[in-house]
Amino acid sequence: MEESGGVATITINRPKARNAINGAVARGIAEALDALEARPDVAAYVLTGAGGYFSAGMDLKGFLTGDLPVVEGRGFGGIAEAPPTKPIVAAVEGYALAGGFELALSCDLIVASAEARFGLPEPKRGLVAGAGGIMRLPRRIPYHVAMEIALTGEHYPAARLYELGLVNRVTPAGGALESALELAGRIAGNAPLALAATKRVIIESQDWAVDEMFAKQGEIIHPVFVSNDAMEGAAAFAEKRAPRWTGR
Repeated sequence: MEESGGVATITINRPKARNAINGAVARGIAEALDALEARPDVAAYVLTGAGGYFSAGMDLKGFLTGDLPVVEGRGFGGIAEAPPTKPIVAAVEGYALAGGFELALSCDLIVASAEARFGLPEPKRGLVAGAGGIMRLPRRIPYHVAMEIALTGEHYPAARLYELGLVNRVTPAGGALESALELAGRIAGNAPLALAATKRVIIESQDWAVDEMFAKQGEIIHPVFVSNDAMEGAAAFAEKRAPRWTGR
């Protein structure tokens, strides 16, 4: 894990196994997020993989021996069932397949190399994409396209997913991490309380009824408007200086 400018980079480091997710990786991601979530000096994350791969998914050899890549309370990969409250950007090179794709879908933004490939090949292996892929994907892209990706199990290039709005940026080969860090840095320059509240409303409001939307939103954003950071933001604007966020 590395940190710079309010951004923490979490790297899956099993390149010889194409960064397949085993129990140790899942626990490592969960432990990193648990530690970082409480730190006011870290406002955003980047999740990436070493050696030119994002992740080829669950370690099937580990699966056969009972080494499951699941953390209680956080799910697959230490993130799928309980993503962090702070914004997280996936930086994808090479393969993001099966559970690897599901890790990327657990993130808020995706930056991908032009050579990156995405897919949910679980049906080809007698499995089901149970780490959120078949639930999240049809909420992010058109229904019939999501069905095609999930049912064929085939690989899809970053350019196609960019066309569908799933990938935020496509970079030249080898450029995903640099671009993701730049994007995360722009996010991290904003007030942390405002970022967390904004992310929460975007995610949770998908299931809100029209007649309760603003009341539910108010419960989440009201603390932001009375925070020290809100006062600091207004003062910094009036004084024509950069704000000094404290997360309070």
